[in-house]
Amino acid sequence: MERVEWLTEREERAWRALQFMQMRLDGELARQLATDSALSYPDYRVLVALTDRPDGRLRLFELAAVLGWEKSRASHHVARMTSRGLVDKEPCDDDRRGAFVVITERGRRELADAAPGHVATVRRLFVDLLSDDQLDSIADVAESVLANLVRREPAASRMRL
Repeated sequence: MERVEWLTEREERAWRALQFMQMRLDGELARQLATDSALSYPDYRVLVALTDRPDGRLRLFELAAVLGWEKSRASHHVARMTSRGLVDKEPCDDDRRGAFVVITERGRRELADAAPGHVATVRRLFVDLLSDDQLDSIADVAESVLANLVRREPAASRMRL
């Protein structure tokens, strides 16, 4: 049996604080969106991922990779969003079995309506509590961890962040 190198008290404190912070922030952001808009937090994340692209479209497997979701989860969620008119699926010329997920005008409007309240909540719960140095440190740490995770992924599933 392999020897386990347990976390030190300091390491465990940092790890647990990160986990609990992320869980609580996700919950608060989900509640805010549910109260102030017609979007769920996963809807919001999908729409942001699509609008981060100049043409507002991604292949389903690319969307799943950007969000850190399994392809089946992305597929089911996109189907629900399609039925609500937030996104469409368009055929992919390069792969007849594949399709692009494309944000619709309604999706853009819903995102534009939800974004101000969402950003205000992010500011209130996170950004405004931290100094510029703390924000830079968090960004540096997150980017290092994410870069390591991307390096560990199989080449076929890698997506730029």
